Amino acid sequence: MSSFVVALDVGGTSMKGGIVTRSGEILRTGRRATPRDRGPAAVIAEIRSFVSDLAASGGGTPAGVGLAVPGLVNAGTALYSANIGWHDVPATDLVPLDVPVLLGHDVRTGGLAESVLGAGRELTDFLFLPIGTGIAGATILRGEPYGGTAGWAGEIGHIPVLPEGERCACGQIGCLETYASASAVARRYSARLAGAPPRPEGVTPAAPSTVPEAVAATGPARAAAEQVAATGPAPVTAEQVAALTAAGDPLATEIWGDAVEALSLALATYTLLLDPSAIVLGGGLAEAGPLLSVPLAERLGARLAFRDAPPLRRAALGMSAGMLGAALLGWRAAGVTDAGDTWSVDVLKSPPVA
Repeated sequence: MSSFVVALDVGGTSMKGGIVTRSGEILRTGRRATPRDRGPAAVIAEIRSFVSDLAASGGGTPAGVGLAVPGLVNAGTALYSANIGWHDVPATDLVPLDVPVLLGHDVRTGGLAESVLGAGRELTDFLFLPIGTGIAGATILRGEPYGGTAGWAGEIGHIPVLPEGERCACGQIGCLETYASASAVARRYSARLAGAPPRPEGVTPAAPSTVPEAVAATGPARAAAEQVAATGPAPVTAEQVAALTAAGDPLATEIWGDAVEALSLALATYTLLLDPSAIVLGGGLAEAGPLLSVPLAERLGARLAFRDAPPLRRAALGMSAGMLGAALLGWRAAGVTDAGDTWSVDVLKSPPVA
């Protein structure tokens, strides 16, 4: 059997790939743009090229290939992705090599990596919640991601938290993703700054007292806030809104509080249904650290009147979670079912995906 697998995490904007040994050593990493503007055929061709180039850099034929892809997916077929535009693409069409291959949903594959290698390593049941451009979750049950009957499990971003709120891009009203995703935080702040109509009633912004002293209006946060303020009504990023919140900006604090409140509503529902041992926060918005986790823990705890809230944890693998999960799938495709059990976290963190 070959000493490595090829792992690829396919996103709507970019693809992160690597070759990973059976002992967990990451030999190569790379990143390429996802050419979705040229259509699904171009994306498939780029995936095939990337897999081939990674395999060649390993000096031989890989033992297997693991691919994390967006949308509706099963182990052998990429069934549908609105972001990429493909339908019913067999896994073998994505790999130009005669080797075993497994597909996984991008978020569930990241959750698998956090379960086997990261923040959920000693847990059996938890929620992995990456908060980025959108919001989807991976429900980890007995150490494995749960996909549901047809592969739609985990769409927590489309839980309606405000039935009379804003319309979501999915067509529903008041979805969590409309208030608490990184793109929503940036969009709603920019719209309010430009004089758009105020937010709907029903979400109470976080009180200023919930902003930890560690991220108060001093030093880098103040400098970042001043930089954002100088741009006027131009669109800003969620990272900049977080900096403004830390610096005490009232509008940013309100928008950030809307996001925290929406998250607390969805996570209270999730907790009461599935009783997770922990909630593992990942994605870009989780990079805000205690600015997000402290008020969210307070709000979630306050909503669960008759029971304790599950602890919030920071995801351990960062932006490499999807690629590392794909590596686990690659080894599973090759028949190595215990891949990851002895992998060192120190090895996994170096080198980072470029």
